[in-house]
Amino acid sequence: MLTIAPFRGLTYNYIERKDLSTLVAPPYDVISQEEQKAYYQADSHNVIRLILGDKRTGDSDWDNRYTRAADTFQRWQADRHLIRAVHPCLYLTAMTYDPGNGLPTRTRWGIIGLIRIEDEGSEVILPHERTFSAHKEDRLKLYRACGAQFSQIFGLYDDAENVVLNACRESADLTPQMDFQLVDGTRHRLWILEHRLLFKKVAESMQSKIIFIADGHHRYETSRNYRNILRARHGRKPPDKSYEFVMMYLSNMRDEGLTILPAHRMLKRAPEFQEASFFEKAKRYFNVRSFAVSPDEMAADYQNFKSMLLDMGEERTAFAFFYHGSDKGFLLSLRPDVRDEMGEDLHDSLKKLDVVVLSRLIFRKCLGFTEEGLDDDEIFHYQSDTCQALSSVASGEYQMMFMLNATRIEHVTEVAENGLVMPRKSTYFYPKVLTGLVFNKIDPKEIISVP
Repeated sequence: MLTIAPFRGLTYNYIERKDLSTLVAPPYDVISQEEQKAYYQADSHNVIRLILGDKRTGDSDWDNRYTRAADTFQRWQADRHLIRAVHPCLYLTAMTYDPGNGLPTRTRWGIIGLIRIEDEGSEVILPHERTFSAHKEDRLKLYRACGAQFSQIFGLYDDAENVVLNACRESADLTPQMDFQLVDGTRHRLWILEHRLLFKKVAESMQSKIIFIADGHHRYETSRNYRNILRARHGRKPPDKSYEFVMMYLSNMRDEGLTILPAHRMLKRAPEFQEASFFEKAKRYFNVRSFAVSPDEMAADYQNFKSMLLDMGEERTAFAFFYHGSDKGFLLSLRPDVRDEMGEDLHDSLKKLDVVVLSRLIFRKCLGFTEEGLDDDEIFHYQSDTCQALSSVASGEYQMMFMLNATRIEHVTEVAENGLVMPRKSTYFYPKVLTGLVFNKIDPKEIISVP
């Protein structure tokens, strides 16, 4: 049974400072080194100092990016740059953004609250992507140093009647407590909800639901690891201690503001690639059609390439393939009789996924990568900005790219419901959930008030 609860969130002092635009940032794992520096320079109280502190020469066990984040976190609370709610709250958010492609602006609604952490294998909170230990070790060090969760896990739930969100919107004031716009034009609003009857209604409406983790798999597994550490130190009773919960941003998967972008596969190098032999192998599995491209104009033509791929992808799995130095692009559409050649070890729901088709038939059978080789971060990168991806191939920064269509939400849920996981970077839910709206302070002595 799913348990959701209000909590005494920490926020920037929105009473004294109305414009929070220079204080927030995306999740730590999508921030480049250049962006990290820009956030540092944007404001001395930007959340980057908590979620992705700088490394310094001479860092030690007692002075490092994690201990400095902890010191900063305590100092900001002491000088009231961060303030904690007096009573438990739920937080309603609205993110208005431009989805691109000439589409009108969209608004994605979400609710931030605490969710009881489930053990691995639970049928209540379902992951859909693989995780890697190095990322979890990094986040666990931050948890242990700061005793807090700074970023929400992004979860999806199914609510055909939109009961939960409607109840929250009815309880919200006309004027949000936070309302600001980022330089990219994205508008962010947040309402702080304190009504106990609302908490009870939300809890009752959510208890029979399943949450699909859209983003933040590493952080969710880290929250479980941290919970287990504190259980060993402080015990399991009473059962509603603060470390039994994790902060989540929850959005209805039927929300019209939900956008999924593709994560195009970028290869620095493919040692076994030779054009003739590659296409000879590829034609066993795919129908291949070439089209003329100009390396100097590849990025400018990205909308045409996306349209071609989208049209072909309506009926079958398809990819657009580009490699540096070629004056051609290629459309590869899966032949209808070869999906079973992906392997008997694959569940039918995984065989439907474009990213799995690409991995099994292109990367392994046509380019000769081993399963372990597919996890080589020196070779494989991911890019959701199609224009940028094409530019990187035209410049030679990458040897090749495979353009994908976005994974469909029904495929995400089907995989998760079957207890399976997708390859990493199978989905890119856009925009990312902003970091810096609400923080969750974890006091081992605190008991969460479950409605």
